[in-house]
Amino acid sequence: MSESVDVVVVDDDFLVVKVHTRFVESVPGFRVVATAASGQAALDAVREHDPHLVLLDVHLPDMTGIEVLRRLRAEGAEVGVLMVTAAREVEQVRAARSSGAFGYLVKPFGQQDLAARLEDFRIELQRLDEVDVEAADQSDIDAIFAGGAGGVAAGPVLPKGLSAATAELVLAAARDAQDLSASECAEQVGLSRVTARRYLEHFVGTGALEGRQQYGRVGRPERRYRPAR
Repeated sequence: MSESVDVVVVDDDFLVVKVHTRFVESVPGFRVVATAASGQAALDAVREHDPHLVLLDVHLPDMTGIEVLRRLRAEGAEVGVLMVTAAREVEQVRAARSSGAFGYLVKPFGQQDLAARLEDFRIELQRLDEVDVEAADQSDIDAIFAGGAGGVAAGPVLPKGLSAATAELVLAAARDAQDLSASECAEQVGLSRVTARRYLEHFVGTGALEGRQQYGRVGRPERRYRPAR
């Protein structure tokens, strides 16, 4: 792998591009080699600069980010793609995953959130570089696939019946709200209250969220969730 990880930032909001560029370049070893405000400009930038990674918004003026991703794969581009978007629809997340995105990060997010995804990507590149292209054994292959290329959320294996794509949306909703109930999460993400609670309780178990009982003047106490502090 080269000394730096080259990144193209794609978003139609120039202020967002500026912020994301600053976030990327605050991580040692990463540099932004180009920016783009449309899908076509993103395709052109990848062809011209051959970056390692594209930070790609879903909502672009001429085509969706998912379409950009699919065109890149159709052209044989092996560039990593991290969807960076406010789009929370589960179908968008599934489309990104099936089209080969490395990950899916929901706006708004902090510098540390992006830095963690970038470090995951750096590890993935290192794994690929370390494998002997002529003689990869099963352990090498398992290490590559464990890196999460094409996945949506890195982290511990989810309990049976829970999906990584939905887990990412639930966690993002909890982080955005800073304090919400299972019913509120269910409404935001499009799940049943029972299912939303399963995801939320999973994240309480992993330490990503805190759960607490809130007592009102009347009725049963309500369990609420917030990011771990």
